[in-house]
Amino acid sequence: MAYKLGERAQLALLPSAIEDYVSSEDPVRVYDAFVEALDFQELGILLQENKAGAEEYYPKAMLKLLIYGYSYGIRSSRKLERACHHNLSFIWLTGGLKPDYRTIARFRSKNKEQIKKVLKQCVRLCIKLDLIEGNTLFIDGSPFRANASIKNTWTKERCQKHLKKIYENIDRIVEESENLDEEEKDQGSLVKVKEELLDKEILKKKIEEIATTLKESPKKSHNIIDPDCVKVNGARGTYAGYNAQIVTDEKNGLIVHSEVIDHSQDANKFNDQVNKAIGVLEKKPKVVSADSGYESLRDLEKTDKDIMIVMPSQRQVQKEHGHPLSEFDKERFRYDSDRDEYICPEGKSLKYISYDPRKQTKQYRARASECKRCVHFGICTRSPKGRIVTRSKQEKLMQRLSAIYQSSIGQKIYKLRGQKVELPFGHIKRNLSAEQFLLRGKAKVNAEFSIFSTCFNIARMMTLIGIPTLILKLNGG
Repeated sequence: MAYKLGERAQLALLPSAIEDYVSSEDPVRVYDAFVEALDFQELGILLQENKAGAEEYYPKAMLKLLIYGYSYGIRSSRKLERACHHNLSFIWLTGGLKPDYRTIARFRSKNKEQIKKVLKQCVRLCIKLDLIEGNTLFIDGSPFRANASIKNTWTKERCQKHLKKIYENIDRIVEESENLDEEEKDQGSLVKVKEELLDKEILKKKIEEIATTLKESPKKSHNIIDPDCVKVNGARGTYAGYNAQIVTDEKNGLIVHSEVIDHSQDANKFNDQVNKAIGVLEKKPKVVSADSGYESLRDLEKTDKDIMIVMPSQRQVQKEHGHPLSEFDKERFRYDSDRDEYICPEGKSLKYISYDPRKQTKQYRARASECKRCVHFGICTRSPKGRIVTRSKQEKLMQRLSAIYQSSIGQKIYKLRGQKVELPFGHIKRNLSAEQFLLRGKAKVNAEFSIFSTCFNIARMMTLIGIPTLILKLNGG
């Protein structure tokens, strides 16, 4: 069988026009049409056609390069530069422009706030194309690695531990230098000792500065490489990272809002994410669903009362995972609202004794004498003062949410949540090879995550509508 051989000396390797480098249905044309459809004035990027002064690369071409590169896992400014020289689709997209990596990195850094707004316009386009309804939303969070090592993360305890060692070493070095001075021994290097002492003093000063920063900051840790990242405990161990939040729409699973936060937990973030999604959609959803990680009654209480919240409590999740309630769990106690007291399974009453304003909880206690005479003493409680039950100020809200989750419609919506909101994270981390951010600082990381979210939406749009029809619609057809 004969071999097919290439011929580098042939004269007609490529078409004469760059326009013919890609076919009419190539996905790159979607990215080109998408950026052309954006309102750059709303983004805050000035397009001056007759700009005076030194030449610079056209902002539209630079934004096309970033979004298209990210959509295929090419994020490094150096790799993007190389693609502009060797990849035909990149050459077509930029019209033959070949910006160097410094120019690409500078554009991304300079326009980080503007790039964050691209997703919002993408959502508006999806609404216009009837791909997003905004009636039912799903919220979820996932940890991403920061561009920093956990070894550079400091806590108050670590600072104290290292400072203690440094103080001990400084005392030792000072004592050695004093002994050398007194004994005037030639074999000892006083210069070397003094240099070692200087190094320890510099390290001590740095750690003291970190300790001061931690004292003034609400965060429990501080990373000296990326001060905005946090300590994350994930499935793959502990690392420096960010918590990425995503809000998706029920109809096609498209991302409505995405954001990176410098908190390792999702608790107390539900209402904030809902409000930001409403700001993008410009309408209030009927239903919002999230997992039990967002359970915070104080936070949920702030959410609009007209929005149905489908969310299991931590207790409900435990029961579903095979951890049944104990015989004398709080849920076995009945609350009497008329008398403001609890009735235990044995029919004894627990009277109100105090209120904790910080936790916003009321405490109810049974009589010590009745508890001690009870056959279940030692199982229900071991306290000689009697069994105590707490009641949250938001107890009614908790009961209402539990009932919604347990209902047939609640179960149906929550099952759908896993399909709609976990897919984007899988696409971003696996298909886009983006388990770790390249940029540092919350503002830059948010811009990067906004591009990831936009890339996911564009990929979904191509699947749902088809490349030729989507190009036509983006071009105003």
